[in-house]
Amino acid sequence: MSSSIREWLNLGLRWFHVFVGIMWVGQTYYFTWLDGQFGKLEKQATKSGTTSHVWMVHSGGFYTVEKQKLLHVAPEQVRWFRWEALMTWLAGMLLLILVYYLGAGLIDPDVANISKQAGIAIGLGALVAGWVIYDLAVRSPLGKSQTAFGVFGLLTTAVGAWGLTHVFSGRAAYIHVGAIFGTIMTANVWFCILPAQRKMIAAAAAGEVFDASLGAQAKLRSKHNTFMAVPVVFLMLSSHYPVATYGNRYAWQILLGLVIVGWAAAKLIREH
Repeated sequence: MSSSIREWLNLGLRWFHVFVGIMWVGQTYYFTWLDGQFGKLEKQATKSGTTSHVWMVHSGGFYTVEKQKLLHVAPEQVRWFRWEALMTWLAGMLLLILVYYLGAGLIDPDVANISKQAGIAIGLGALVAGWVIYDLAVRSPLGKSQTAFGVFGLLTTAVGAWGLTHVFSGRAAYIHVGAIFGTIMTANVWFCILPAQRKMIAAAAAGEVFDASLGAQAKLRSKHNTFMAVPVVFLMLSSHYPVATYGNRYAWQILLGLVIVGWAAAKLIREH
């Protein structure tokens, strides 16, 4: 592949990756914010005995949203939001392959003298291991405590960041931590959130009672996605600032700091 074709392919993938990523993250934050607003209204309704709508203003008009407990239309009329996550992840993986697995940025002999094949195996293994560890933790009693799970997530991120910065080049290590988060987010959507929504729609269409625990798990996974989204953006942008981030002697500590700041920013965005 010529350098010119590689550059155009790189640019096209980045454009697409950023575009669908904006769509995915935007709708994720919108719906989690909306859900939070209804949570506040439901608490108010318990005290006053009344229900309400969420009112918004945008682009010269007023919009009102009401949360429904039952499905009042045919299942095929329900609007799904699912392809943005998959397209974002696929574009990101193609970029990872193009820039690091087919390029020269994965291995730094001064960090670890390993073959590119070994590096690729470690990189792909880290993506799979990240999802498996996260998923098992969410399903365990640990997942029931927001504080305990947050501490666990911080510790595992620290271990992963430290390990990857001792195997890959600094830039590749940062990107792989971001890719782990992105993989977890996409798997949450396709393996947990969408299956629960399918069962919810099927139950509603049949006039049956939906298993509330499935909805609660889907809601929890969506909440986790909002907290991972901002750190992913921070880590992807870090490649433009090597002195301050991946090229710094405290690279993995700075990475962890970016994740913490990202979590704080996510919490602020979700609640306001």
